[in-house]
Amino acid sequence: MNLYPEAYQQSIASPQSFWADQARRISWYHQPRNVLTTTDDGFYHWYEDGVLNTCYLAVDRHVEEGRGQQVAIIYDSPVSGRQQCFTYSQLQHEVSRLAGALRQAGITKGDRVVIYMPVVPEAVFSMLACARIGAIHSVVFGGFAPHELAIRINDAKPKVVLTANYGLEVDRKIAYKPLVDEAIAQAIFKPGKVVVLLRDGLQADLTKGRDVLWQDFIAKAPLVDCVPVEAGHPLYILYTSGTTGKPKGIVRDHGGHAVALAYSMETIYGVKPGDVFWAASDVGWVVGHSYMVYGPLITGCTTILYEGKPVRTPDAGAFWRVIEEHQVKVLFTAPTAIRAIKKEDPELKLLGEYNISSLERLYLAGERCDVDTWHWAHHGLQVPVVDHWWQTESGWPIVAQFPGLGLMEPKAGSAGFPVPGYQVDILNEGGEVLIPAQEGYVAIKLPLPPGCLPTLYEDNDRFKSSYLDRFPGYYLTGDGGYKDEDNQVFIMGRIDDVINVAGHRLSTGEMEEMVAKHPAVAECAVVGMADEMKGQLPLALVVLKDQAKINEQVLESELVQVIRSNIGAVACFKQAIVVQRLPKTRSGKILRRIIRHIADGTHYAVPSTIDDPQILTEIHDALKSRLVGQAFLHQ
Repeated sequence: MNLYPEAYQQSIASPQSFWADQARRISWYHQPRNVLTTTDDGFYHWYEDGVLNTCYLAVDRHVEEGRGQQVAIIYDSPVSGRQQCFTYSQLQHEVSRLAGALRQAGITKGDRVVIYMPVVPEAVFSMLACARIGAIHSVVFGGFAPHELAIRINDAKPKVVLTANYGLEVDRKIAYKPLVDEAIAQAIFKPGKVVVLLRDGLQADLTKGRDVLWQDFIAKAPLVDCVPVEAGHPLYILYTSGTTGKPKGIVRDHGGHAVALAYSMETIYGVKPGDVFWAASDVGWVVGHSYMVYGPLITGCTTILYEGKPVRTPDAGAFWRVIEEHQVKVLFTAPTAIRAIKKEDPELKLLGEYNISSLERLYLAGERCDVDTWHWAHHGLQVPVVDHWWQTESGWPIVAQFPGLGLMEPKAGSAGFPVPGYQVDILNEGGEVLIPAQEGYVAIKLPLPPGCLPTLYEDNDRFKSSYLDRFPGYYLTGDGGYKDEDNQVFIMGRIDDVINVAGHRLSTGEMEEMVAKHPAVAECAVVGMADEMKGQLPLALVVLKDQAKINEQVLESELVQVIRSNIGAVACFKQAIVVQRLPKTRSGKILRRIIRHIADGTHYAVPSTIDDPQILTEIHDALKSRLVGQAFLHQ
């Protein structure tokens, strides 16, 4: 029975009634009476007078309800050769002890804690321990360079940084502690304490008076209970790339977040307490927050922390091994992971070595899944493949399918139907709603549902200018797309300078600033070009200063190192091509969109405002001579 139309219509016509019903999915210390309120300056707040604690929902509640011996977390690390399970009772002990240690270190409600760790159980303990005492955590992806970490430290101003001596990347160790030391050296704000988890095999230099080993930190800590907090109290800050180069601190509250995740786990992912749910991501990304940690644990599922890759750990059968071994019901990963498997095992021969009959659905997000990969996964795995869409800002899906509501109509190239609570419209430049098949700006009618960002951390003005000012009454997602006649939504890509590299949102504007600082560079443009494996890769076009005497290969090598040092290897910056000039409008604006079309080999119209159309031929020839095998060669 398809319950989606009724649920969706109710959520749009009567949002307060709808979300009052959904609030009953979780336990409150004080049940909210004010479901939706609006401030004088136009900000929306869900469950304003409700009181709860997310750690209680994710841990203690299950112990109290008799599921303490159920496995909560499976840590599976093929890169280290370790596996470990934690029941809900064991999780409660670890989290309450770490929370006690944080409290002994002076952390109280509202204080910030930065977490810079690999995918290990202690990273999850850290997030939940902060939530337990009302502290605000900010997890930073371990692949980010010291410069990026320093920016986040300056903005969040954490009293404590929790880290590890190293992370693992297939067959090599990445020393985290020196990166943390360099970030703190660069930062204006200086955290008072750094706690270091000492994994086997690599020592860490400790700064006297500031640094402490993990085991020493928790050795004499008391177990502490959950602290009740207001629904609007921040649970975490998660930084996402901004077009100005300064990351935006996405704020997530306790109340709306918990309700939204509880609702999504049942309706969108179709799981119940006791099911095994695997989000193959990293704790540093929003997927890790929502669907490695909080969503599955709030629901009472068993969640998997996988420290490995879809290939080379040890081969392209790695995912199938995990599914069989742990009886995974739902797998959530990025299209990049599936493309990597497809590349190494196109006929899925390794799949035959495993029994994946427990798997009911595969969910993809983080970037648009190409049609060929969607069909390959669907036919190869013989399960529904759901390419759904959401953002760091939303915290949970905006467009999806709904097995929990009886609606499953996956369509190649489509992200699905608008999720209840989201009125998704396609707008033209003037803010008018477009008819089906017309491509435009993807926008969401206000108010946003629970779980979405209420604002940016200590920056209400930027929140308004980034998301609300362009189309009054709407939240601008930053993506373009269209709807078809069935109301399914197709997301076509970013409309700003943020690109999506293997599911990681990175700012080309920030890279452009770094490239432009090279002494040989007169001007440059960095754009995202299509890539079969990663979705997009950054491409720099560089115009040299007249007097510059530098070999192009040397220049490219130096620019690659600059991006790697300041952003990290996660940027996958490898191409810097010297050109004589850049395509511009008569007013001097660089036509980056046209450069993307040339690199991707896609059709474009020559704008009437271009200064010199001949430059487009020059750019095409320059790219063709360097990007052998790229899409544009197949025009």
